[in-house]
Amino acid sequence: MRRAPRRAIAVVLCLAAAAAAAGCTAAGTAGAGPGTATLDAVRARGFVRCGVSTGIAGFSTIDGQGEWHGIDVDVCRAIAAAVLGDASKVRYTPLTAMRRFAALQSGEIDVLSRNTTITYQRDAQLGFEFPAVNWYDGTAFVVWKSRGADRPEQLDGATICVSPGTSTEADVADYFRRHALHFTPVVIERLEESVAAYYNRRCDAFAADQATVAGLRARAPHPDEHVVLAETISKSPLGPAVMPSDGRWVKIVRWSVFAMIDAEELGLTSSTIDAALTSDSPQVRRFAGVEGDLGPMLGLDRRWAVAIVKQVGNMRESYERNLMPLGVERGPNRLWKDGGLFYVPDIR
Repeated sequence: MRRAPRRAIAVVLCLAAAAAAAGCTAAGTAGAGPGTATLDAVRARGFVRCGVSTGIAGFSTIDGQGEWHGIDVDVCRAIAAAVLGDASKVRYTPLTAMRRFAALQSGEIDVLSRNTTITYQRDAQLGFEFPAVNWYDGTAFVVWKSRGADRPEQLDGATICVSPGTSTEADVADYFRRHALHFTPVVIERLEESVAAYYNRRCDAFAADQATVAGLRARAPHPDEHVVLAETISKSPLGPAVMPSDGRWVKIVRWSVFAMIDAEELGLTSSTIDAALTSDSPQVRRFAGVEGDLGPMLGLDRRWAVAIVKQVGNMRESYERNLMPLGVERGPNRLWKDGGLFYVPDIR
């Protein structure tokens, strides 16, 4: 096999460098070419349209002043901070599990950030892109303490509340079939109605992601009457979903989440991020946009990551603000260096 002449290789590298400097890629996901529709539309209207839940404690809930809170909400806010420089510029669309994917496919929302489990079918058949994971979880049960169960196997014959159109629904069915157990599902589409059915003892147990059932218990009229079973029966990596037709938008969503995780690893918080602008660390200076000119590669401001951390915080701050008060352990959602699963590429 003949080797290409060194001069030819150099020309190719120069052309590639020129393309990068112009903000272009072979896939057309940067610059002014194809794949900019979502970013352009968001900037033209002045806000990000984000699909969230109808109310899951710790993930996406609305308070008495009409303000949304939760780790999924923080993903929406991070995207808005990166793209528009203002984390408040988000319009939230509450969606049931059954309606969430149709809203994304129809273009009603720009991003779905609704405790959605990444699965093969949702990726391969439905064709969604899941740019990042913002919470690792698994299906678990909250049960009435009076039932005396402390393991899922002890729920044989139980009535279980579960939301339709969720991976949890399939997880519960698989678990009981695998263990030759029986249960009666109570399937209610709207989460708040399903929760009310459990509180009113129509169900012996409620199945959902572990963090969700922990929040359900914490908000129960009498939390001590309920127990969250420690064992999870599935893997549920949760993350935002977008349509695959706009490559640049996929990357913006991905790196908005990555920036929150990377900021935690770098020790950058909402109260200390300003100091990053004068840091001596090359890694911190690139993150802050002082060196590298990386933001424009995705059509963003050089300080896009600073805007995220200053207005939304890093991943630890999001957890401590939204899930820790519910008694949810961080577990595998710690940084890799702390024994967790969060490990992301550097911004460089």
